[in-house]
Amino acid sequence: MQRLTVAGRLLITALIVAAIFFGFQYFGGNKALRKLAPQRDATPTVNEAENIPRPNDPAVASDVATENQSEAGSATVSGARQTFTYTPPAPQNGKLKGVVELGASGFNSFIIRVDDQKNWKLEKAEFNNSLVLENMASQDDIRSGLKNYIGKMLDFGVGGRDIHFVVSSGAAKAEGTAKITQALKSLNYVVNTVTPEQEGSLALRSVLPADYASNSFVVDIGSGNTKISWKENGSTKALETYGAKYYQNNTSDETVASEVASKAKQIPSDHRKTCFIIGGVPFELAKAVRNGKERYTVLDAPSAYKLDNAKSKAGLNIYKAIADATGCDQFVFDWDANFTIGYLLTLR
Repeated sequence: MQRLTVAGRLLITALIVAAIFFGFQYFGGNKALRKLAPQRDATPTVNEAENIPRPNDPAVASDVATENQSEAGSATVSGARQTFTYTPPAPQNGKLKGVVELGASGFNSFIIRVDDQKNWKLEKAEFNNSLVLENMASQDDIRSGLKNYIGKMLDFGVGGRDIHFVVSSGAAKAEGTAKITQALKSLNYVVNTVTPEQEGSLALRSVLPADYASNSFVVDIGSGNTKISWKENGSTKALETYGAKYYQNNTSDETVASEVASKAKQIPSDHRKTCFIIGGVPFELAKAVRNGKERYTVLDAPSAYKLDNAKSKAGLNIYKAIADATGCDQFVFDWDANFTIGYLLTLR
């Protein structure tokens, strides 16, 4: 370096500096620059990257499944509550009429307003328990109970001649029914007794809308018997089978279900779209799912109910047998209809 001129030494120094510069650029400069350069907006930070959902992540899959299940569950619950929006025609300038049903499990009274076209509206209903089927109601109990019903109807505005008494076909089989007849005779009233077939026909008359006569049927699950009825070629078909108190006779659920199913299968296939159902146990089933004061309540499937007492369980067994045998998935409970109202509709 001592023999080199100043210009030579400067040239060598420039070459060394250039070599160092290009070496730095080639081996480490790009990494250093990338570290010093600002991050692009589209590139997530480390924390952001950790929060990005990954389809194959078990935790994410579990959360998504839970959310979807929750949404599906909510939809199922809200969608399961069926409605029936039929509105029957209202009576025009109708007259008040009253009837007392003397049933196997109770004395029930109904006051309706009915016009000449047999359009009717329920004005008042009252339900009570009795022990007629068990033959444990005394004549004094029956007499005082009936007088109480009569007095309330008269106070409501029903004329004495427009108050009627009907013994259900189930109660007619009970030994204690004679006490009812005697008590009413002592009050100068006439008792009308109906057969199971007549009762089924009367139930159909009160509950089945004309618009549904060609594709639907009616079930009345009583304590003493169950009536199944439908319209066929202009006439009414009615069948009788076990009632909800069959357990008192030590009859098995299987025997009842088989018998009920055999009767239900006689309903024509084109009459199984909708079942209009009434009776004591259907009342309990409808009460559990009723929406406000709706006139018609669509029952849940039989499997949806968890019942405690023996009568309700027996009635549910009958309901399930009918549902299974017919394939009908819309059972509509009518809060106003009753076979005794059907009896009032036969009167002038």
